[in-house]
Amino acid sequence: MRNQEIFVSLDIGTTSIKVVVAEYINGQVNIIGVGNEKSRGLSRGVIVDIDETVYSIQQAIAQAERKANVKINEVVVGLPSNKLTIESCHGMIAVASETREISERDVDNVISAAKVRSVPPEREIIAILPEEFIVDGFNGIRDPRGMIGVRLELFATLISGPKTIIHNIKRCVEKAGLAISEMVIQPQAIAQVALTPDEREFGTVIIDMGGGQTSASIIYDNQLKYSFVDQEGGDFVTKDISIILNTSLDSAERIKREFGYAVPSQTSDEEYFPVETVGKKEPVRVDERYLSEIIEARLVQIFETIHEDLEQVDALDLPGGFVLTGGAASLPGVLELAQQLFGPKVRLYIPDQMGMRNPVFTTSMGMIEYVAGLDDVHRIAQGTFRTVLPQEPLSRPMPSRPSVSQQRPSTMRTEYVAEESYDSQVEVAKPASRVGSMFDRFKEKAKSTADRFDSRGDHSAEASYMDRSFNEDQYEDSMYYEDTDEVAHNQSSEPVGNDVTSKVRSFFSTFFD
Repeated sequence: MRNQEIFVSLDIGTTSIKVVVAEYINGQVNIIGVGNEKSRGLSRGVIVDIDETVYSIQQAIAQAERKANVKINEVVVGLPSNKLTIESCHGMIAVASETREISERDVDNVISAAKVRSVPPEREIIAILPEEFIVDGFNGIRDPRGMIGVRLELFATLISGPKTIIHNIKRCVEKAGLAISEMVIQPQAIAQVALTPDEREFGTVIIDMGGGQTSASIIYDNQLKYSFVDQEGGDFVTKDISIILNTSLDSAERIKREFGYAVPSQTSDEEYFPVETVGKKEPVRVDERYLSEIIEARLVQIFETIHEDLEQVDALDLPGGFVLTGGAASLPGVLELAQQLFGPKVRLYIPDQMGMRNPVFTTSMGMIEYVAGLDDVHRIAQGTFRTVLPQEPLSRPMPSRPSVSQQRPSTMRTEYVAEESYDSQVEVAKPASRVGSMFDRFKEKAKSTADRFDSRGDHSAEASYMDRSFNEDQYEDSMYYEDTDEVAHNQSSEPVGNDVTSKVRSFFSTFFD
């Protein structure tokens, strides 16, 4: 966990784009700047116009910069839970260090091994969430760094999403002149602030009621286990009011905020308010109960759709119950209406920070809390670990072959081989200790090959086998060199005939001298 840092969250929503600048000091979040701009270029939580979205992002960033008096270069971006795929994955590697001490590089390698799986071309891996590490059969390990082991395994949760949504978000942020420091799935961010540790552990359903869509996510064992998205949200309530009352969308939104209530039984049919309708000069009087019935019809449809989906996965009786949040949840009476459909274990979450006491800022606050609370292992998994990891050499480079003029007849190169050290990243001279054993093994193979020339007459076949054996050993260790001058001399001066055995023996004796 970071001790002191400034985080900037960017929540790209259907109705509005929120930017929150927060100073994180010793576990406490202090809000120092907020930007809120009406969204342009989004529909049902998905970007449909990049240029319009870029303009809205720039306006929200400019507001936050003026209020916080800081220059914003990096942002934490939230990803919607549309069409997420959540699956388990497993990775296993051998510890690379000679001391067998597990380092950040080993953790990064086992996470990369867990990501190696078949992903459809239209999807992209968003995040991998480590669950537990296993070191030489000992499981339940949260952070294996510093431990001693030979085999390192990882069980994790792999989350992938549509490549189109991810690419469009990245493209808009980059065109707005910003860099992405972290990408966080929105339900995970909400769970960080809206749920207690026990609720995240034993299981809770988060219902995020946005403007363009409503998502229901199951948080269990501190991780996102399931997510469902209903393509209906607060904007659909506004559209219903606009169509039924024959008024503009701006007027319908104002009426919903000022006079709207989600439970008709708690309203009066004797309280009226004026509505400017299209085609009429004078406003039309509408009672509050009639407006409430319009609102209730749409919200009941949203809740019933979520109820049916959660019932299929048997998630209606989780210990943590249900938590409502999001901009549409701020409408009066929504909590009471949800309790009628889901039972009494439903509560509404509103951020308690000064100036942020509105459910519309839940996701923005959650992203800051989530990123600030990430430990080193999860930051390695997300690719944002700041420590410079040592670059492990992929393979030993093959020494370059000297030119013919540099080669000495009847000699073998036995110098020290320079190898890149894993720990210190400096070139150190290591004696080629296995050259002698390789030399003896190669000599025995050559001797047995020459003996076959004495007992068999098919010299061409044996010569082919001899050449193949020589080349295999030569390139296996990348440190043996033929005496090309000697070979050229033997091939040119003496024809290959019945005394090929003596020529072969002469060649090898000269070579090994």
